Amino acid sequence: MELQTLTFIVVGLTFALYIGIAFWARASTTSEFYVAGAGIHPVANGMATAADWMSAASFISMAGLIAFFGYGGSVFLMGWTGGYVLLAMLLAPYLRKYGKFTVPEFIGDRYYSRLARIVAVLCLIVASVTYVIGQMKGIGVAFSRFLEVSYDMGLVVGMGIVFIYAVMGGMKGITYTQIAQYCVLITAYTIPAIFISLNLTGSPLPQIGLGGMMAGTDTYLLDRLDQVVTELGFNQYTTTSRLGTLNTFVYTLSLMIGTAGLPHVIIRFFTVPKVSDARKSAGWALVFITLLYTTAPGVAAMARLNLHETIHPAGGEALLYDERPDWFRKWETTGLLKFEDKNGDGRITYNADPKTNEMVKVDRDIMVLANPEIANLPDWVIALVAAGGLAAALSTAAGLLLAIASAISQDLLKGVIRPDITEKQELLASRVAMAAAIGLAGYLGFNPPDFAAGTVALAFGLAASSIFPALMMGVYFKRINKEGAIAGMIAGITVTLLYVFQHKGVMFIESTSFLGDMSPNWFLGIEPNAFGAVGAVINFAVAYTVSMLTAPPPDHIQHLVEDIRIPSGAASANVH
Repeated sequence: MELQTLTFIVVGLTFALYIGIAFWARASTTSEFYVAGAGIHPVANGMATAADWMSAASFISMAGLIAFFGYGGSVFLMGWTGGYVLLAMLLAPYLRKYGKFTVPEFIGDRYYSRLARIVAVLCLIVASVTYVIGQMKGIGVAFSRFLEVSYDMGLVVGMGIVFIYAVMGGMKGITYTQIAQYCVLITAYTIPAIFISLNLTGSPLPQIGLGGMMAGTDTYLLDRLDQVVTELGFNQYTTTSRLGTLNTFVYTLSLMIGTAGLPHVIIRFFTVPKVSDARKSAGWALVFITLLYTTAPGVAAMARLNLHETIHPAGGEALLYDERPDWFRKWETTGLLKFEDKNGDGRITYNADPKTNEMVKVDRDIMVLANPEIANLPDWVIALVAAGGLAAALSTAAGLLLAIASAISQDLLKGVIRPDITEKQELLASRVAMAAAIGLAGYLGFNPPDFAAGTVALAFGLAASSIFPALMMGVYFKRINKEGAIAGMIAGITVTLLYVFQHKGVMFIESTSFLGDMSPNWFLGIEPNAFGAVGAVINFAVAYTVSMLTAPPPDHIQHLVEDIRIPSGAASANVH
């Protein structure tokens, strides 16, 4: 059976499963649409949370960026996993105890202000739409490869699939779909990693193979990789940090606190019956996440080594373009891999010098999907990876779209504009909002501001600068009042957006950038993707200062803050 046919069959079967689940579990009430009726088992919720968490950025992009950044790519591993622990320990149980549907709803009640709720909605939409752009990039990459069409066409097809199952099912449908998607994506990620690790190092575990010796030699895998990349003029793989120590620290911090402020992950903890279940599902999610995150560094290193040794065989001449393998030809079709014969010798020169480098485009987001093909693994493994990449992108896109839909319909429409709206009208508004978000994110996904993980990092920075400080202060600081919270959120996201836009362009349109995405123009050497941590500091400082200069919150609000953090009554917390 041809690879193309096999891929269609595997992907088609997984899609049929997802859409079938969406129809089976489609929401009929707002409670089912927003929080799955708050009746999901902790283990099931942990698996769904892991799928929601491990987006296209984790499955498709993270190993790719580690492959090209080397040690510097560790900021993503540290930031995302550390942020999840922050969220699980410091925020999720307390927000679940409060029992509201959405993050803006909590902020509106805690800060006793409709304006605070509206500001939170706007911050949530900005961060979530940016995040969805990253998922759309991953969807476009995955669909373009397995359909063997251009990236743009792949993106259009992916938008249609997301629309079908996300809009129909709501949180109930999305939860059960994400459980299936987790099973697909983790299988698709680990099986090729095991095969490749066995081939290169003799160890079936890529976590061990990464630090082991090349099979049949006395050379360590990482030593060989360092030798290969430095001979071609690239930075050493194992030691090069990401643009300096300060930028590395700030980038990691931005990802951590941005993670803890992401609404689509926080919503997941509202879907379990009790607060204790929120803690349990957080623990299970961490177990499920660890399986992929400990595998990614091994996948990254082995993918980079395989890529270079395919194009520049050890001790041999560079690969003839006419003799390039099938995987190379197929990725060229997508436009994500491009060769330009600059010296006219018919061979592929791949090095760090832009003047002589003939691999003019190697999109980092293709590395995980291309890795099994580069390593000559069986066709069924390649087909499985395509299905896994699509599962990862679709699962997170659906969760994000639900967060956007609930913010618009529950918080803006019902909470502010039309409190008397019927449940049926609210569900319709949610679905319309979700469809509009798909259209906007898809449109921006045609020209994304960065590779998938980089775009996601921008979204994390926006959440870090706006939502996270408001949540943290709302749970832990009684003295923070509505004036302080509103001023802090506006100051944090405004500063961050201005910094991002002046380097990456307004709405990420490159021609509108003021300073260009150039490191000499960065504040203290901090890149735009990492600036969310600075925005968060500004948010905290403004909120505290304004709160100290204005009247304290009412007594009942201060008692509410104390009650949220007290374990008593946690078992009986319900949606209200």
